[in-house]
Amino acid sequence: MSADQMSIGEMLAATVPMARTLNLEFRETTPEKAVVALPDQAEYHNHVGGPHAGAMFTLGESASGAIVLAAFGEQLSRAVPLAVSADIAYKKLAMGPVTATATLGRPAAEVVAELDAGQRPEFPVAIAIQREDGAVTGEMTVVWTLRPNN
Repeated sequence: MSADQMSIGEMLAATVPMARTLNLEFRETTPEKAVVALPDQAEYHNHVGGPHAGAMFTLGESASGAIVLAAFGEQLSRAVPLAVSADIAYKKLAMGPVTATATLGRPAAEVVAELDAGQRPEFPVAIAIQREDGAVTGEMTVVWTLRPNN
């Protein structure tokens, strides 16, 4: 399968070893929303039997990367997406499989307009991490930039 035929999830799994290591499942990836799941895997549990905080961070960061690629994939020939900063809050005990849902914090067209104007735009991606029962176990924000290639 060529890169043009790969889904965003397949591309991330192929190019980001940590996503592959954790067996992340890219369930939905659109410019409006990315949903990525972390299966329940004992080798990635913490001391209380749920997913390790580092695994949940990687889950959330991967969901943010998926939506960035979906929203700005057409800009990759002229700009590189880079994470600038990340903040995570662990709200409730996570047990079993967890899912991260990412949404853009600014309209994609606004970000592209800044890139068109010669700027290096920054934009937040909000991520909610949930258990199967719907309880939000973590909230995360990753700030991204599109660094122009020139």
